[in-house]
Amino acid sequence: MWGIASGFPRTGVLGDNRGMNSIDRTLSVAPMMGYTDKHARVLFRLLSPHALMFTEMVVASALIYGDKQRFLAHGPDAPCALQLGGSDPVELAQCSTLAQTAGYQEVNLNVGCPSDRVQQGAIGACLMAEPELVGQCISAMQSAVDIPVTVKCRIGIDDLDSYELFYRFIEIVSRSGCTIFYVHARKAFLQGLSPKENRDIPPLKYDFVERIQADFPTLKFYLNGGIETPSQAVQHLKTFPGVMMGRAPYKDPYILAELEQQIYGTSLPDRIRVIDEYVAYGHEQKDASRHLLKHLLGMFAGCAGARSFRRLLTEAMTGKDVEMDVVYRALEQSGMTDNPQLAAGS
Repeated sequence: MWGIASGFPRTGVLGDNRGMNSIDRTLSVAPMMGYTDKHARVLFRLLSPHALMFTEMVVASALIYGDKQRFLAHGPDAPCALQLGGSDPVELAQCSTLAQTAGYQEVNLNVGCPSDRVQQGAIGACLMAEPELVGQCISAMQSAVDIPVTVKCRIGIDDLDSYELFYRFIEIVSRSGCTIFYVHARKAFLQGLSPKENRDIPPLKYDFVERIQADFPTLKFYLNGGIETPSQAVQHLKTFPGVMMGRAPYKDPYILAELEQQIYGTSLPDRIRVIDEYVAYGHEQKDASRHLLKHLLGMFAGCAGARSFRRLLTEAMTGKDVEMDVVYRALEQSGMTDNPQLAAGS
């Protein structure tokens, strides 16, 4: 039922300006290595019918020469963007074609990851210093597909952190025809900080993104970085066309449902029913259940019994031959099934 060619129609993403207006980007879930796999995206979709999902970053060479089925597989997560890491225009064009064929609605180039491993491949955040090359990559990708080609970037790297240089990066890359940028409003340190520290230590400069939006009114800039709560996200939507959230909804997936309600007026779903649907999905998968269950650890964040639920589910996941139904034992033993707060969908 689920898989690489999952049957999602590509209608609505083709045509003039590469379908940039056909995808609702008001709310998106950031690409996160080790987190936003196809199973997490299914859970997020159950909570948020409208959010744009992103895959983990897939390195272009790994996709071309590796297990395409594994890298491209996805389920009921549309609309979803495949994020690529690379700096070779030919490889990126080839991978973009694979993304479109696999049914993804957007392909995104990573120009923001600061990890040492990524830098060794001359991809990710180090490309902030090479806007001409990024432009060449985007042009090649756009020539290969009809779906939107977008960029996720930082506001700078190391000492290349002035607004003027950020402006120059956007100016040059946009000449390629790229009109959509997801901007993590921090610079990245390529040396001296871990990827985790690069998400927290460099100061947020939302004003850079506000200025760039004013300076390039025909482009779209979606804000990422430091957005932890639904109220913060809604506040930023007064300034920006959309927000991208990452760690916060992974730690507490129900944030997505709360944002759905505030942005779209969608009714809050019952958490237990969401788990029922996710477990039913899990029963159809060949992956080890523990890989699916780990995404549920934050489902009851802030609720009475949440700590007990996380502990019980974590313990159950360490056993042999783990089945999806262990989540129900954790729910029962932690008292979640008798919690009226959850039955109310709160």
